[in-house]
Amino acid sequence: MRYSEQFMEHIEYAFAAFCKVVLRNAAISAYRDFGRKQKHEVSLGYLMSETSFEPFATDNYFEQYVYEKPTVFIVQGKEVVVTSKGLADALANLSEQRRTVLLMNFFLG
Repeated sequence: MRYSEQFMEHIEYAFAAFCKVVLRNAAISAYRDFGRKQKHEVSLGYLMSETSFEPFATDNYFEQYVYEKPTVFIVQGKEVVVTSKGLADALANLSEQRRTVLLMNFFLG
């Protein structure tokens, strides 16, 4: 079916008007959401001036591994360093052949 040039132009104008309305409403919603969020936010400078303590935390999960002495295994002339005491003990309890196979597989590829 063939439409007239006037009808096609009307469709283009109607679509352009629809796009403008959609974009305008999306912008209004975005500004409204931004305003709501901004109303509940507090600046970091204000928080720093109102607190009497330093606002930070430290993680001590890995501290136990820092002080352990790493264990070194020699496999095929290459050094494999194991920092975990439990893993090093388990590997030390294995036979030489099994330890070599495991270390080559997981650490040397």
